[in-house]
Amino acid sequence: MPRRSLLHRIGPGLLVAATGVGAGDLATGAFSGHALGLAVLWAVALGAVLKAVMTEGVARFQLATGETLLDGGLRRAHPAWRWAFLVYFLPWSWATGAAMVSACGLAANALLPIGDDPERGRWIWAAIHSCVGAVVAWRGGFRLFEVVMATAIGVMFACVVGTAVAIGPDWADVLRGLFVPTIPRAEGEGVVWTIALMGGVGGTLTVLCYGYWIRESGREGLAALRESKLDLTVGYAVTALFGMAMVVIGSAIEVDAKGARLVLNLAERLEGELGATAATLFLLGAWAAVFSSLLGVWQAVPLLFADWWRSTRGAPPARAAIREPAAALFLVALAAVPLFASLDDFKAVQRAYAVIGALFLPLLAVVLLRLNSARNLGAAAGNRRPVRAALVATALFFVLAGWLKVARSLGW
Repeated sequence: MPRRSLLHRIGPGLLVAATGVGAGDLATGAFSGHALGLAVLWAVALGAVLKAVMTEGVARFQLATGETLLDGGLRRAHPAWRWAFLVYFLPWSWATGAAMVSACGLAANALLPIGDDPERGRWIWAAIHSCVGAVVAWRGGFRLFEVVMATAIGVMFACVVGTAVAIGPDWADVLRGLFVPTIPRAEGEGVVWTIALMGGVGGTLTVLCYGYWIRESGREGLAALRESKLDLTVGYAVTALFGMAMVVIGSAIEVDAKGARLVLNLAERLEGELGATAATLFLLGAWAAVFSSLLGVWQAVPLLFADWWRSTRGAPPARAAIREPAAALFLVALAAVPLFASLDDFKAVQRAYAVIGALFLPLLAVVLLRLNSARNLGAAAGNRRPVRAALVATALFFVLAGWLKVARSLGW
């Protein structure tokens, strides 16, 4: 099969993987591996399966109705839910954007330093990455975006997974951790870290972005659902392998940094263990992970805002485009505002974001149970019994995960 045809078939799934895996996933995988070792590899795989179920539901609703889940869901919901979504969406966009530009700046300055001041070099690289992301979203077109993202995910996958293999883990322990579910005690935090690992690899709000990417790929009607299942299988398999690689790396390398600086800390440790080349390759893979995540958010999240704006105004459904006023203005804000923010300076906002953000995935599972019911979509497109069971389990799991995340954020 021609390479372009293959990329066209699995491209949206790769975009989910490239966008969903960012600086937070690096940290979650590394810290969980350091705290619990290889015994929790199964949690990464299970978390990827749960998110794949929800993303398939997003695709099924859109292919059956012709509407994106956000636009269709908000039009069917009480008006209060539109504002509740905005209360989540705005701090999520700010916090996510700030984390991404900061991580891109750190990784890029470590690879190609600008000047003698690391903080100044980091800020310059952060601004460059943010501007490039905005230009690619505005002028590049979907095909260029798809190729750039596929290249980035290839680099990040090869470098990070290659680093995990080079570490030389005990492969018997790897297989045991993948197929024999256990939760180490880890001084009473085994359950917390395991649940964080299941919920923390693979994105949250970016699940909704998948609908825009399958639309750009020309998928319409339920006949295209089979193709979506294929690319989601590929995308979440890549996500799971990347997450497991970070667990392997964290299990072998001491982790003592936080936030975006974790990448530099790991690279320094790897240099001592495997040499300078291995450290550089890991940094390159980490940079590709955070930059591809930035590109995906800059390309699709403004479209979410455009759909929200349209449904709130009561305008008829339409195909959201990056150059319509609402999306364009949001793209400018998304590219500019995080450059003047520091996550370390806004602890109260971070805590509020954790409380609000913890609700998103269980609410999405509940929304999919309701909107994708056989009554709403018909017997051919409605949730079947195994999917309903999986969505109920997903909602219950992420309620627990969210509670633990909030409790840790608030110091309970």
